[in-house]
Amino acid sequence: MPLQLCRISDLVTSLLLLALLVPLSACTDFGSGEDGGGAEPSASRGTVPVEIAAIERGPITARRTVSGSLEAAAEFVVAAKVGGRVTKLEVEIGDTVKRGAVVARLDDDEYGQAVLQAEASLAVARANHVEARSALEISKRALTRLEALRDEGVSSESQLDDARSRELASRSRLEVTEASIAHAEAALLTARVRLGYVTVAADWNGDDELRVVGERFVDEGGNVPSNTPLLSIIRIHPIIAVVSVAERDYRGLSLDQRAVLTTDAYPGREFDGRIVRIAPIFNRATRQARVELELANSDGALKPGMFVRATLELDHVDDATIVPSEALTDRADITGLFVLADGSEKVRWVPVEVGLRGEKHLQVVGEDLTGGVVVLGQELCDDGALVHVVGESNSVAPQ
Repeated sequence: MPLQLCRISDLVTSLLLLALLVPLSACTDFGSGEDGGGAEPSASRGTVPVEIAAIERGPITARRTVSGSLEAAAEFVVAAKVGGRVTKLEVEIGDTVKRGAVVARLDDDEYGQAVLQAEASLAVARANHVEARSALEISKRALTRLEALRDEGVSSESQLDDARSRELASRSRLEVTEASIAHAEAALLTARVRLGYVTVAADWNGDDELRVVGERFVDEGGNVPSNTPLLSIIRIHPIIAVVSVAERDYRGLSLDQRAVLTTDAYPGREFDGRIVRIAPIFNRATRQARVELELANSDGALKPGMFVRATLELDHVDDATIVPSEALTDRADITGLFVLADGSEKVRWVPVEVGLRGEKHLQVVGEDLTGGVVVLGQELCDDGALVHVVGESNSVAPQ
């Protein structure tokens, strides 16, 4: 029993010694600066650590990147003017079509029969006309003979009146047959036109001779009513990019203004475009205006429906004071910069007016500034604050 109590006493003593040694070790390490184990020396007391960038002079271009999608420059929907069964589709999706080429055919049995019937009706009308003309000639001769007999006192006035009446009736009948011929000819022409409609051709307005089949709406063998869309034929040389532009950038747009477009379908490739149409109204929901750009697309790589990004050059200044965008800060609702003159340790608050805005840089208008500008740490600065530079940006303003 005395041996066990001794061991417990030794254990308690060891724990107490360990508890005393740990704080002493921590205090020793904290104060040590040897072998890199100590804390980094802090900055001078009362100074603000900042990162600066050089104030530069040179050209700057205000660019905006907006998104949108591609649309066909023109779309022509081929429709059947008459109803019937689709017997043949001459083209498929993606095929190139020449203006006036036949793209579909309908069953022509019914319309062919209508032509034959119209031709028969015309033949009957012409036969009736021949008969009426002969009857008129006979009535004319009878009237002439009775007039001669009356002069000789042989025929009576009543006989002469009857002859004149028959002559007038024959003349009227002849006119009716002439009208019947005209009606039959028109009916025949209509039947032939309708027969021609069973052969569906792609004919569009414009100076382009070739287009591409974009969609097919029917299959062979199906029955379609009149004016049913059969195919969509589109123009993609050139192609149109439709983007939306915010109010603040609208005034920088003009017709024929150049733009560079990119799409995820062709990473790293750029396409040149130009503005061809600018909407005069803004969408009430988005407060953006529709802008259409034309791209040559001579190789047909771009397709309607693709997502695109368009970079527009809204304005340009050849000689400007340029600073990084992150240098701007506000003090009492005033926009300005903290400027650090060369060789100085104190920053100066300078209110500025912002000119052109680039993607990462902007133009400041006002005082002719030199030296550096604070881009990190300005929220801790006041006018005349003592600073020490912990980093310097080497970014270069875009040309």
